[in-house]
Amino acid sequence: QLRLAMSEKNELTKSLEMVQKELEEKESEMKREISEYKDRLLQAEKEHQDALTEANRKNEIEIEACQEKVNSLQHFISSQNLEIECLKSNKEELNNSLKEANQTLGELLKIKVR
Repeated sequence: QLRLAMSEKNELTKSLEMVQKELEEKESEMKREISEYKDRLLQAEKEHQDALTEANRKNEIEIEACQEKVNSLQHFISSQNLEIECLKSNKEELNNSLKEANQTLGELLKIKVR
């Protein structure tokens, strides 16, 4: 009976050792997988950050280009407003000259009629 108990103990010990070995292998495999996932996550985060950086750079360039267009249009509008003011002034001068010419013509016609 002692031999039977010793034999069972040996079998149980072997079985326990096998289970422990399997657990160690699984733990090692899981650690390896975790490490791989961490590496993949870091790579994905880096790619994401690179994409964000590139998108931000492109957006900044586009914003600068739009700002230049806005500045150019503001300058154009300003010059057009100056041109309009100049034309208004010229129109007023021409109207005044026309009034004076009409008055002079009226006076000349009066003198001619006499």
